[in-house]
Amino acid sequence: MRIWGILLAAALASPAAAADRLTLMLDWFVNPDHGPIVIAEEKGYFAEEGLEVEVIAPADPSDPPKMVAAGQADLAVGYQPQLHLQVAEGMPLTRVGTLVATPLNCLLVRDDGPVKSLADLKGKKIGFSVAGVEEALLSAMLARAGLTLDDVELVNVNFSLSPALMSGQVDAVIGAFRNFELNQMDIEGHKGHCFYVEEEGVPPYDELIYLANPGTMNRDAIRRFLAATEKATQYIVNHPEESLETFVGTAPELDDELNRRAWADTIPRFALRPAALDTGRYARFETFLEEAGLAKGTRPVSDLAIDLGAQ
Repeated sequence: MRIWGILLAAALASPAAAADRLTLMLDWFVNPDHGPIVIAEEKGYFAEEGLEVEVIAPADPSDPPKMVAAGQADLAVGYQPQLHLQVAEGMPLTRVGTLVATPLNCLLVRDDGPVKSLADLKGKKIGFSVAGVEEALLSAMLARAGLTLDDVELVNVNFSLSPALMSGQVDAVIGAFRNFELNQMDIEGHKGHCFYVEEEGVPPYDELIYLANPGTMNRDAIRRFLAATEKATQYIVNHPEESLETFVGTAPELDDELNRRAWADTIPRFALRPAALDTGRYARFETFLEEAGLAKGTRPVSDLAIDLGAQ
């Protein structure tokens, strides 16, 4: 079965009961970051949990959280850094699970370029895609080298990060994913180097999370969704090659060198306990964003995230 825009396996929880339906909006087109979702469907783990899951890739990556907040989707794949700002703006969202439990974001440069350390960014052009959070991450990283945003030139390159870097339009990019852009550059003959945000002054955070509307969510169905994706993650970790073949077998466009490399690089970053919540991690990032001037005051973690496994 193919997963974008169609129902993922209509299954029955029992001969007498229809499966609970969930609609899940992805953050982007299907890629290895979504491995546990794909494997949970292909291995029948959603069906075992009495779930019928519709997975939709968005036309606009900014739409999924809005759709969940508006009650037009049950779940969305989102980003922890953005969640803090969305809640601060009054959007009815909460983190109910984790998909990728480490940052993927990095500051990417050409390995053969002039930037060998963060201090070398002085006077250089840095490309970005999303204003706000990425600037806060960059600012914290620059501070480690005694620099500020005034010492660099920011260039909005949309989502054309690695092409802008490879073409020389910019000297570095922030927002590149270490499991994708780094591999993409290498495949195209341009070796890259990542400065990892969590090693350069930024508090660790969950890159990809599951979002729900706290006022309308079906807690029991979401618990079963997380149980299915946890089982899928276990399968991926235990059977990396078999799970890769299952993943790329769902669509011809997934079976290429980039996706195969990204799959291997992403496996260690999947959340082994998707429901588990690290409250300290969310509290620290909330403080980080306030100190960066992106949020007024701080909110308790209970306003941002819940641990359905503990309830």
